[in-house]
Amino acid sequence: MTAPRVQRCAVWFGTPGARDETVFAASGWHLRIACPEAGIQVGMRGGDLVIAVMDLRGADAVRLAAFERILAEHADLPSLALVDDTLDPGDPACQRVLARCGGRLPRPLDSQRLDAALATLLGRPRRDTASVGGESAAMLGVRALLHRYADVELPVLITGESGTGKELAAHALHDLSSRRTRPFVAMNCGAISPTLVQSELFGHERGAFTGAAARRMGLFESADGGTVFLDEIGDLPLDAQTNLLRVLQEGTIERVGSNHAIRVDVRVLAATHVDLDAAIAAGRFRQDLYYRLDVLRLQLPPLRARGADVELLARQFLDEFRAGHAVQARGFSAAARQCLRQHAWPGNVRELLNRVRRAAVVAEHALIEPADLQLGQSNAQIVALDHHRDRTERDALLDALRATGCNVSASARRLSVSRVTIYRLCRKHGVSLDAFR
Repeated sequence: MTAPRVQRCAVWFGTPGARDETVFAASGWHLRIACPEAGIQVGMRGGDLVIAVMDLRGADAVRLAAFERILAEHADLPSLALVDDTLDPGDPACQRVLARCGGRLPRPLDSQRLDAALATLLGRPRRDTASVGGESAAMLGVRALLHRYADVELPVLITGESGTGKELAAHALHDLSSRRTRPFVAMNCGAISPTLVQSELFGHERGAFTGAAARRMGLFESADGGTVFLDEIGDLPLDAQTNLLRVLQEGTIERVGSNHAIRVDVRVLAATHVDLDAAIAAGRFRQDLYYRLDVLRLQLPPLRARGADVELLARQFLDEFRAGHAVQARGFSAAARQCLRQHAWPGNVRELLNRVRRAAVVAEHALIEPADLQLGQSNAQIVALDHHRDRTERDALLDALRATGCNVSASARRLSVSRVTIYRLCRKHGVSLDAFR
């Protein structure tokens, strides 16, 4: 049995902007807007967590008096004051409001400041999505979904390019959920030999196969009460897919070499960077399993679509690396920051992390330069060469499909590649086979 979810509501007295609502949602808070002069009562239901946000920006005497009245009537309500440069700290009414509030939120508002202020205000450990970093609109949306999905006992399919942080998102879902005190167990389905996948997932009995000298508990049993994360789910062999479907439908497993059903209580999270629809069409993935996994969908954006997050993450990665290593680098030059913004980041966050770490080691000065990041003019030439190569590859694929009437097997023979490679190239270059039929 999982504990009921505590609803978190922030009553905003004033007029929030669109980004204010987005930032609160990214931290797991529903924003309720109230007019301070209207005498609205703050309702509190059961175990719900309610705070007040007093928007002091440009507040006149009438609004400040309304704030004082609300804070006096709800003395036990945790409250934050939103402040900016328009605030007159010498105004006695303003001072009284600030004194009654348990913390301040300076503008511009971002999720890190909000999480820190709330942790101080509420006197409890932070339960946020800081590991899934970023302040771009795309990532704030992802973090809002993480909070929304966390305590819903349904599978989540996490999609996105390689290196976008799918396992970090899975960890965040577990850490935010009521299962957070129970195990989080992860497995990369593409990194295990197909002959061992069943044993890894479901365990085996002694003597079930050569080398099985003792009974072994599988991943699902070891995660009982917690969360199972299956990365690269598209690489799971078909026989293991059948047994995974049973777990999702019936909540039971059978160890290899046994016909005894064992009940397990796990939440399944899965991730993929491949097109499962194409895998289904190719007969490599079960459609009924896909529908069971794709109940809730979390799409992680590529780093190139996250704007200023690139510089924010680069700074974060450098600070974290410096904390454990004696290096010269203290920051990034203007030229390096420009290269960070302009690079396409095909390897996404993982590529950024590795480039920053390498640059921190090789940099001979306080500021990291483009050469330290292996970015700049030479990199632009490589990108141009890769673009030319991709265009040539796409043209060859299209020519083969046209010449064979969209026969995948014939196209594979024509290009001297496998059928799987044809499907992969179609996904890579956005080619729809239906368009040729």
